[in-house]
Amino acid sequence: MGVEGKDKAKALEAGAFALSGQLGRAVMRLRKAHSMSLSELSDHSGVAKSIISQIERNETNPTLATIWRLAQALDVSIDRVLQGSEDEPFIEKSTRNETPNLVSEDGKCHLAIIGWIKTVEWLQWYMFSAEPDGVLASEPHQHGSVECLSVLEGELEVEVAGVRETAKAGETLRYRCDRPHVIRNLSGEPARATMVCILRAAVME
Repeated sequence: MGVEGKDKAKALEAGAFALSGQLGRAVMRLRKAHSMSLSELSDHSGVAKSIISQIERNETNPTLATIWRLAQALDVSIDRVLQGSEDEPFIEKSTRNETPNLVSEDGKCHLAIIGWIKTVEWLQWYMFSAEPDGVLASEPHQHGSVECLSVLEGELEVEVAGVRETAKAGETLRYRCDRPHVIRNLSGEPARATMVCILRAAVME
């Protein structure tokens, strides 16, 4: 096994350990929510009290059959058992290499996809950058969609259906993007902006 294989194995082991810890916390939380002791949960599930204790302390990796028995005893689905507490802190990090990057046809505009994959059907957001004379032409999104372009550096122009408007650093342009639209950097300096696309905005008649 090469270095890459070893690293992958370590990552899988770390992931399994994290999942096991999440499972243990969820079992303990659900058991206490039902005001059940370890002995009572053992009696209801048929899982040994010592095994349940080890699961809650993240000292063992239970089988799917064991998880199913505990879920039945706690009157919840397996998905619910595997879920972490809604009260737990949530922090998710994407590194630069993990962030997808789109490039315009002229190669001068870049869109780093910084939005959350779970909202992509209705909300998308990007970090937009454009070199001087860069042009990003986009096809229409679904009806009622609105885009918000907040300029961080430089100056950008947006054109929608023949109407043009510019924005400098600190300014924001909001426009219908359910028709062809173009973003241009007409200045001699690089420009950066955040772009938020609301795909299910209120329909504008």
